[in-house]
Amino acid sequence: MIIRRAAKGISTANPRQAACETLLRIRKEGGFADRLIDIELSNGMLSGPDRGLYAELVFGVLRRQGTLDHILQQLLEKPMVELDPLALVILRIGLYQLTCLDRIPESAAVNESVNLAKLITPGTSGLINAVLRNFLRRRDTLTFPDISTNPAAAISARHSQPEWLVEQWIGQLGVNDAQQLAEASSQQPPLTLRVNTLCSTRDQLLGEFETHGVEAKPCRFSPDGITIAGRHMVSALPGFDAGLFAVQDEASQLAGILLGAEPGERVWDACCAPGGKSCHIAQLMGDRGELIATDISRSKLTLVQDSLRRLGITSVSTAVADLHRPETFPDGCFDRILLDAPCSGLGVIRRNPEAKWRLFSGDITRLAAVQKTLLKNAAIKLKPGGTLLYSTCSTSEAENEMVVEDFLLHHPDFVLENLNDLFPLWSELIAFYGMFRVWPHRHGMDGFFAARIRRVK
Repeated sequence: MIIRRAAKGISTANPRQAACETLLRIRKEGGFADRLIDIELSNGMLSGPDRGLYAELVFGVLRRQGTLDHILQQLLEKPMVELDPLALVILRIGLYQLTCLDRIPESAAVNESVNLAKLITPGTSGLINAVLRNFLRRRDTLTFPDISTNPAAAISARHSQPEWLVEQWIGQLGVNDAQQLAEASSQQPPLTLRVNTLCSTRDQLLGEFETHGVEAKPCRFSPDGITIAGRHMVSALPGFDAGLFAVQDEASQLAGILLGAEPGERVWDACCAPGGKSCHIAQLMGDRGELIATDISRSKLTLVQDSLRRLGITSVSTAVADLHRPETFPDGCFDRILLDAPCSGLGVIRRNPEAKWRLFSGDITRLAAVQKTLLKNAAIKLKPGGTLLYSTCSTSEAENEMVVEDFLLHHPDFVLENLNDLFPLWSELIAFYGMFRVWPHRHGMDGFFAARIRRVK
């Protein structure tokens, strides 16, 4: 019965069982953890502190899975792949509580894990009890790879990142920076909001939060950004229903500013879902002009339309469009284009930790080929003198600099604009070659890339 419930996603009042079922769904069916968590919490079975514990267990296990598995493999007598999947998830949940949650007594973490096993996979309860108690006895003798002899393996095991990804980061940044990036990418990210300046100001919204006891502060770089401390249900924050803000990371907010759209221009957001950048661009244009927001997914456009309505934005029209088909719009018809290309999401794995366990290095090559096609098809829609901003939330050079360089090599009627010249106050966020690069460990934002390309008159 319980396994059948896990497959269907039916709620339970036990936060550990709910976490187990959600993690099993992610393992078997894919999907995004944040959406599955929202669905579970909206069902109302969990209440009070159990709601927070449930979300902590799901996100925590996903963020720390690599480290948990490194430890478990030293405690098990057989390879982890031979374990019952239910037992493995329960072990990860139990071990996460023992290693990362000081407020839960060790005895409770072990006993609740055993009780959960008795409920949903009785034949493994003895194993789970033995492994978790073995950890308590041996935790001071567990070993990790030596960073001086095998830095990728050491960083991967200690900071819970796929080893192929750590190797990529070491190649880009060196060992020290790669270690800091890996650590930052396994931490809980901040909640960042963008003020809707069509109906409020940042100071006004900060005052509203202070009145309601919500701890908040301005972002460092985005003039419209606010960082919220602690855990909050976004829809319950003051001003949400009135459309005073939207959730958007600071790096993503800066992308809208980098595009530089002006009131009255014709603008295309070519891969718009879930709509944060479309809404921000319209906001920066004073809701005056024409902004066409397209996406290949009709269902995702519903999210965009919901955001537009809540924020009171009227200058944006939405449509389904496949950027693989360049005949969607006539050539040379837009003043500005935002191409926030589909990517690996390596810069946002602290927000979507499940993604890092699904990706492999070969996926980057495949995605880069798609991105090159999308950039080529989008750029020809610019008017002479028009500007395109190519952006991703990936850390990979193959999806970023190399895509832009390949495009410019084959399209001499386009040039790269140096963002250092256009945004001198953001020099620490812009590489010497003029492209925008931010990192979680350096700037406290999502990993993000952007390059601005102009069609020569």
